[in-house]
Amino acid sequence: MSWYLAVLRNYAGFDGRARRTEYWMFVLFNVIITVVLDLIGMAVRLVSILGFVYGLAVLIPSLAVGVRRLHDTGRSGWWLLIGIIPIVGTIILIVFMATPGDRGDNAYGPDPKLEPQPTA
Repeated sequence: MSWYLAVLRNYAGFDGRARRTEYWMFVLFNVIITVVLDLIGMAVRLVSILGFVYGLAVLIPSLAVGVRRLHDTGRSGWWLLIGIIPIVGTIILIVFMATPGDRGDNAYGPDPKLEPQPTA
């Protein structure tokens, strides 16, 4: 949960780098929260308005952590746009996000593995 909150604290921080753990934990918590909100919406018959509102609220943090994750692999944040290509673009982005980051400093900042990690 601390990884998720760390991303939300850095709400619109597109600079720097994000570790794989930070990115994937944020994705995991987003999926869990979205499923729970959709289930609540179906139970109350709100036609998933709750999930839509939540998705809108985390849009900027999701883009920011995605850009920082790409920075960690030495790629520009513009690579997120490859996700527009159906199926192939999504697969390429998943591979990029799962690739280990550059060791040491790169053009986008210091290695996040060498920095203190969020605590509970």
